[in-house]
Formats: sequence, structure tokens, C-alpha cells
Amino acid sequence: QVQLRESGGGLVQAGDSLRLSCAASGRSFSSSAMGWFRQAPGKERELVASISWSGGSTYYADAVKGRFTISKNNAKNTVSLQMNSLKPEDTAVYYCAVRRAGRGVYDYWGQGTQVTVSS
Repeated sequence: QVQLRESGGGLVQAGDSLRLSCAASGRSFSSSAMGWFRQAPGKERELVASISWSGGSTYYADAVKGRFTISKNNAKNTVSLQMNSLKPEDTAVYYCAVRRAGRGVYDYWGQGTQVTVSS
């Protein structure tokens, strides 16, 4: 059974940093792209950052570019999101997800971890 488990969320002040981690179990995702999404109250889920299977290609939403860094460790089957200079508008539930090779959608999802940034 495939499981994605996020960790590292919490309550911080504006300007602080957090590092989210996502550990995958049940199968290897070394050949899969992975991403971090977030959903704030009353808003749609949005893609924050993604990384290719090799780690050689990344994408960042404009809102987080320059502040967030996504990384992937294929040996450990993990993906991380380093979040610096956090802003109150970064407050959301953050989800990691997997897009398997040949799939056009993210088809495995974690349960999410809450990030709250106070002003």
C-alpha cells in the first residue's frame, strides 16, 4: 500500500523558516515527479513547487519563487520543501503528491500538514 506522509508543519512568525518533508512508502518513486501543493481556507488547491524524477528540473509558483526550494532524495524516497521568509499568505495545508512516469496527473497524495504564519 502506497503512503505519503508529510511532516514539519507548524505555527511560525512572518519571516521565519520551515522545512516540510514527505516520506513515501509502499513503492519506489525514484522515476516519478513529485510536487508540493497547498490549500488555504476558501481557496482552491494550488501547485507550489514540483521536481522531476531526477531532480534536474524544478517549477515554482510565482508567489514562492526565490523563497521556497524543493528537493528530492531518490535513495530515501523523500521530497522536501524548504520555506524561507514565510508570509501570512503562505498559511495553508500543504500536501505532497506523486506524478508517476507517463501519467498526466498527480495520483498519489499525502494527508497534508498545516502551516500557519502569523504576522
